Amino acid sequence: MNRTLSTIPVSAPAGARLFLSLLNNLRHGHLELITPCNTRMVFGDAHAVSGATLQLHDWRACQRMLRAGDIGFAEAYAAGMVGTPDLTALLRLALANEATLNQLLFGGALARCWYRLRHWLRPNTRKGSERNIHAHYDIGNDFYRLWLDASWTYSSALFDGDYSLPLLVAQQRKYQRIIDTLQLQPGQRVLEIGCGWGGFAEYAALQGIHVHGVTISPSQLEIARGRIDELALQDRVRLDLCDYRDLDGHYDAVVSIEMFEAVGERYWPQYFSTVAARLKPGGQALVQTITIGEQYFERYRSSTDFIQQYIFPGGMLPSIERFERQAGLCGLRPLQRHAFGRDYAETLRRWDARCRATEHEIAEQGFDQHFMRVWQMYFAYCEAAFDEGRTDVVQFLLEKA
Repeated sequence: MNRTLSTIPVSAPAGARLFLSLLNNLRHGHLELITPCNTRMVFGDAHAVSGATLQLHDWRACQRMLRAGDIGFAEAYAAGMVGTPDLTALLRLALANEATLNQLLFGGALARCWYRLRHWLRPNTRKGSERNIHAHYDIGNDFYRLWLDASWTYSSALFDGDYSLPLLVAQQRKYQRIIDTLQLQPGQRVLEIGCGWGGFAEYAALQGIHVHGVTISPSQLEIARGRIDELALQDRVRLDLCDYRDLDGHYDAVVSIEMFEAVGERYWPQYFSTVAARLKPGGQALVQTITIGEQYFERYRSSTDFIQQYIFPGGMLPSIERFERQAGLCGLRPLQRHAFGRDYAETLRRWDARCRATEHEIAEQGFDQHFMRVWQMYFAYCEAAFDEGRTDVVQFLLEKA
């Protein structure tokens, strides 16, 4: 490997010099860095195919990253203190070099403690869940309308490797796989925990399946009920504003699509116990959730990241192993799982492209550039994690024991 050891500008502030010196530890790929004084520096293997560019517009961004790792970088990016022509490539490069760029990715101990405390103080109690969900899902249906597909689906599509598919078709393919996996038949009663804007409920009801969907987002419920009314499916679909912990009754099956991430680890037993209690004997549940690799889980659990701080307060990803173990302890036997993380990366690319294409309309709704850059960071951050295999998305089939 022909590694480049860049010379650090003498004029750089102390924090920036430390930041740049740590970049000399880059082992995989290469990074081209452009300083505020327009000096170009290359770190890592200059001849490596994989690489990225980081432009520092303000030396103070270096101190932010040293202090708070990925959260500090996200804050600096949102503030316009740093830039890059390919944000996802930059984040993938960072993940590939995690072992040698530890402080730049995770920050200092004091900041980690502060952000962890902030995360811990936003638990998903009944009231806490309402606040946390409101912070993300109730920012305006008009905003989501601009970039979600016509099914209003805010979860990973299923492309099965065919990335020529329109996003709507790939979302419907995901819904059909859920129906096929559960072997749902017309007339059967399904509980959907976290029904979103009603995409699955509508799709299943058109096949004669009866769906009871619940959400704690008033904005989502408004759209979902409107869609069901428009199609005159009220005899097959019931949608309620209800916390999953307040449900009763029994169902042939339970469906939950990317709601589990918002449950919070301390409430996992209650979630799985609720699913088991709502199923008829021998009934099955399909839960689709984002997962994190088991090898990363302990560090993830003991800290916090940009997504938890700025996108999904109170959120927590399980590993596959911990998800299945906790489900089993609550009377749900894991039968099969289907992982399709690269499809989520593609879904995120589609959402990001739609957001950028409608940036003018988003601005007209009152959202500023800081907001847009936070969302660009959100999409790219998740896309990089799926592409690098750090996270995955999995459909778990569970059976009531």
